[in-house]
Amino acid sequence: MRPLLMASALFACASAQSSELFFDDFSQPSLEALSQNGWIVRSEAGHPGIAGAAWGPNTLRLVADPDTSGGRLLELEARTDGTPAHSAQAQLCQQRKFLRGTYAARIRFHDTPERGPDGDPVIQTFYAVAPLRFDFDPEFSELDWEYLANGGWGSDKTRLYGIAWQTVRIEPWAAYNQAHEHFAALDGWHTLLMQVDATNTRLFLDGQPLATHGGRNHPVQPMAISFNLWFSPEGLLPTSAGMRIWRQQVDWVLHAKDEQLSPAQVDAEVQRLRREGLSHLDQVPVTDPPLTSPCNI
Repeated sequence: MRPLLMASALFACASAQSSELFFDDFSQPSLEALSQNGWIVRSEAGHPGIAGAAWGPNTLRLVADPDTSGGRLLELEARTDGTPAHSAQAQLCQQRKFLRGTYAARIRFHDTPERGPDGDPVIQTFYAVAPLRFDFDPEFSELDWEYLANGGWGSDKTRLYGIAWQTVRIEPWAAYNQAHEHFAALDGWHTLLMQVDATNTRLFLDGQPLATHGGRNHPVQPMAISFNLWFSPEGLLPTSAGMRIWRQQVDWVLHAKDEQLSPAQVDAEVQRLRREGLSHLDQVPVTDPPLTSPCNI
């Protein structure tokens, strides 16, 4: 088992024993088995990213974890040669039933592509989202972690975005949100955590607090937990650069419904679940009636 963020001395006092947990460490043998646990592999075209790019199961896989005997990782792959016909992006999302509580995931970001020249504006993400029903929908809900290895959104600086949304219009773009920018190169493994209560969203990176967002920039309806790897169409390398392939890995994801877990408590929960041999646990009830999970906005 890989070491987690907090020292083992914290474990006894930090264990939260949460009553309604969602947990997955992506140890399933196949994408088909993953789907039996409520995960949806996106296949629909559309926003975000390169218009006309493909989405589908050939952009996601479950791979052996080189650091753990018998362990597995979720791997997302995005590729492009600068043309829509030869571009593909990856997204995996859960059921739409998560709102208040603690969200956390351990993710491996990459600062360079697996293959081809570097330079494309690529977005590596962990987030929760509900559908945008119409422009400036007042009930729109989204919380984002976005890692921009090569910059984007008007800046070429490498940074991690933590964003809480109020609402948005996709075309022409107009967004209302609250964002925190953490300027650092984050190639490697990191734990991202969000605590969501009735008024605020608190963001943590590797156990350290980064920002608190509140006011109307706050989720108001159940969301789907998602992972996404995609390209911003503005600033792509020219087609003469050839094919570029980017990857992002996920070790585990956890949600504690209606509980504000500290980073140490999250780590303790993951250790407990793995000791007990629980690679997937879903105690978070579905909404009544069930909501359609958006594998896009």
